[in-house]
Amino acid sequence: MTSNAREHSRTLLVASRNAKKLSELQRMLDAAGIVGVTLVSLADVAEYPETPETGETFEQNALVKARDGVAATGYACVADDSGLEVAALHGMPGVLSARWSGTHGADDANTALVLAQLQDVPEGRREAAFVSACALVLPDGSEHVVRGTWRGALARSARGSGGFGYDPIFIPVIGDNSPYGELAPYTAAEMSPEEKDAVSHRGRALRQLLPIIAQWVGQEWVEQDN
Repeated sequence: MTSNAREHSRTLLVASRNAKKLSELQRMLDAAGIVGVTLVSLADVAEYPETPETGETFEQNALVKARDGVAATGYACVADDSGLEVAALHGMPGVLSARWSGTHGADDANTALVLAQLQDVPEGRREAAFVSACALVLPDGSEHVVRGTWRGALARSARGSGGFGYDPIFIPVIGDNSPYGELAPYTAAEMSPEEKDAVSHRGRALRQLLPIIAQWVGQEWVEQDN
């Protein structure tokens, strides 16, 4: 195998233009001791047609995005579809989370709309969960789809400047007391990236893919202590 072919074979496309998602996966690879993987984002490759995210589940949307990435670039591709499920909204916004207010990626507007919809919902009934489905499709056609869930509740106002999406209003569970566990005194947007990686929905999903990525690059996988 030539050096160019070898480099191509170890390039992993992250099907997103969100630089924070790229950094998140890189931190996880580094923490797991996985080397030899070159991460690129959609901003680093030639633009290609992307199938609309019309799936009824996070898994369906993630898999379509990963398949598109492999077909267009020849790189292995990892994609995620994530969202917020709010009990008082019967599981919505769900797969519509990124465009809940009508405009895709309008984080502030999406957050404001959810808060307005929960304005009269009392404490104890503001349960929510972040859900992430991550799909990894390799050039040989093998496909791997996993899910991670992060339980918590919603604050009444946004706090913190870290993270993205609904992070400023999501208060994670840190215990197992009723009704939905002991809540942290902070929002997801007030956590450091490393703290969030360890417990977040996407972090939990991506960790399930690490052994597969290690095997893909020919590296022996050593089980991690969480």
